[in-house]
Amino acid sequence: MLLQHKTALNAKRIVLASGSPQRRELLSNIGMKFEVLVSRFDEKLPKDRFPSGAEYALETARHKALDVAAMVEEQRQQQGLVGPAHSTHIPVDLIISADTVVEADGLILEKPDDDEHAFQMISSLSGRDHQVHTGVSLVLPGEPDPSTGKPPYVRSFFVTTDVTFAQLSPDTIRAYVASGHPFGKAGAYGIQGPAGSFVVGLKGCFYNVVGFPLHRFCSEVLALIEEGRLKLETAPSTL
Repeated sequence: MLLQHKTALNAKRIVLASGSPQRRELLSNIGMKFEVLVSRFDEKLPKDRFPSGAEYALETARHKALDVAAMVEEQRQQQGLVGPAHSTHIPVDLIISADTVVEADGLILEKPDDDEHAFQMISSLSGRDHQVHTGVSLVLPGEPDPSTGKPPYVRSFFVTTDVTFAQLSPDTIRAYVASGHPFGKAGAYGIQGPAGSFVVGLKGCFYNVVGFPLHRFCSEVLALIEEGRLKLETAPSTL
């Protein structure tokens, strides 16, 4: 989907507003070159303000992306203080941000705080269906928003995958918690790790459960290119 634009895209300055190793790996796997700048945004939006986990993840991703856009602008201004002749600032063309949550029976599950919290989370998913939502925000710092006429331009979307867990015994859950794998992961699990053995099946994008919906992301970036919002300087390969 983006392979024909790989060379031109990799000539752009792209920033991933996430410290997630899974997201870094997935983007690297499709040949995208980027730098990482982790957002300072405190991911503690009031959950009761949102009708679903998907909208919560979407808004969190948007805040993270806009925070990194502000950080980039701060860097530009600081470098500009030394004078244009000495400035090494290269404008950022695209900022990518994402946030993933698990939702079960309307309850949004983020990362567990401790062993008992992780045990409770996995127990609540045992033998049941749940949803994994990833909100993604794409920010073009130099592109104006049509509604305001001012930059940045923001495009956001979310992807939901339905996941079914097997019935798990308390001993299995406690052994899993003791392994340390639940921590740092929404819903206390990563499908790419030992908890993958808990999954009976899923409906939707597998990579969304890992933490980044690759197909939808590529579709949205392609749309930005075709609309002329993300401007590429070289023609795509005809190979």
